[in-house]
Amino acid sequence: MHVDLAVIGSGSGNSIADDSFADRQVAILEKGVFGGTCLNYGCIPTKMFVYPADLALSAAHGPELGVGTRFEQADWRAIRDRIFTRIDPISDGGRHWRAEGRPNVRLYEGQARFVGERTIDTGTGEVLTADQVVIAAGSRPVLPEIPGLDQVRFHTSDTVMRIDEQPRRLLIIGGGFVSAEFAHVFSAFGTEVTVVNRSPVLLGKEDHEVAARFTELAAQRWDLRLNRTVARLEPWSDGSAATGVRAHLDDGGTVEADALLVATGRRANSDTMDLQKADVAVDADGLVVVDEFQRTTAPGVWALGDVSNTYQLKHLSNHEARVVQHNLLHPDDLVAASHDHVPSAVFSHPQVASVGLTEREAAESGRRYVVAKQMYADTAYGWAMEDHTSFVKVVADPATGLLLGAHLIGPQAANLIQPLIQAMSLGQTAREVARGQFWIHPALMEVVENVLLKLPLD
Repeated sequence: MHVDLAVIGSGSGNSIADDSFADRQVAILEKGVFGGTCLNYGCIPTKMFVYPADLALSAAHGPELGVGTRFEQADWRAIRDRIFTRIDPISDGGRHWRAEGRPNVRLYEGQARFVGERTIDTGTGEVLTADQVVIAAGSRPVLPEIPGLDQVRFHTSDTVMRIDEQPRRLLIIGGGFVSAEFAHVFSAFGTEVTVVNRSPVLLGKEDHEVAARFTELAAQRWDLRLNRTVARLEPWSDGSAATGVRAHLDDGGTVEADALLVATGRRANSDTMDLQKADVAVDADGLVVVDEFQRTTAPGVWALGDVSNTYQLKHLSNHEARVVQHNLLHPDDLVAASHDHVPSAVFSHPQVASVGLTEREAAESGRRYVVAKQMYADTAYGWAMEDHTSFVKVVADPATGLLLGAHLIGPQAANLIQPLIQAMSLGQTAREVARGQFWIHPALMEVVENVLLKLPLD
């Protein structure tokens, strides 16, 4: 069979074939659950767990403000089922729409593998050729080479949200955003959490002050084993019918837990499609090589999302999908994807948000820069919150007043960072943002206004 367009992956790539392609024959190829990582395993369900976790944690801290609230218990199955009885029908509906909703679109449910130039074995017994191919196959959890891992029951972010029972003790291997978010969720619901991380801080890719503060606060909630690795895993039981895990650490210590979450990163699915047979180049990190227009090294083949970038962020994947869509429709008027000022957020407790250069990256670049930091507690709303640990930090060019980076840790960080993202994206100076508009008093957003005014610009 021959089609005008073949899209491998049903996440952000699925959005490309809208009404603009009604006059073209399109194939969608998906080997797993329809809708991609964000809908089924990532952004959406995790944040739906985070919200009740935030409520549980907030209730426990009410007495500090003179309010008689407390957290009693979490109904894990009720929380889980509320989430997936909403998400699963969306995934199923998307699949049904692609399978039966449009006469020009055909859904192939199998592992796509290239057998030649723009020629794909669909994994369903049929081979198709295409004028244009979009690789949007996403990523999957990394499984580290730990002796005994194959002998114990473990979870990744793909499976841990669907477990039947909340564990009494949870061991998490890894210290990145997946670890931080799930450690928050389970501990807020009453699980004893131990995190084993090979580096001295959690969220080590964040600005060094943010990572240090987050680690300091995390140590008050979780059992942190920092600068440690797991040397060996083995099944373990406390005498109950269920079998847990015992981890032997490199310092001779041990950790016993009812459940294990492996959160050591994600890798691109580029190795699943025999890309070499289509002359699609992959770099040393396993990412599909693309140019500024999202074109691969093979004519007529494009790539987007986790399979071709290091960010693993849905908002960037959506942007790249829009770029690819435009370029497919307007081959004589290509637009480039923007990877400048890509923000990210970690929905743990506290929240963390960042965009642009960290202070260390600014120093390593050799350029002139200045830094300002504003504590939440030094604003009216932060004072009302009794928040003495949260802050906003910005890095700027002292000559131009343009922001180079912004880093937040604290409540609403993922929202508070938006004016700073806007300033960087639109080329607004710190002074223009701070004094070119009104800031509602005494809203928490004043922490952003104040940090901009603190910058020691030329």
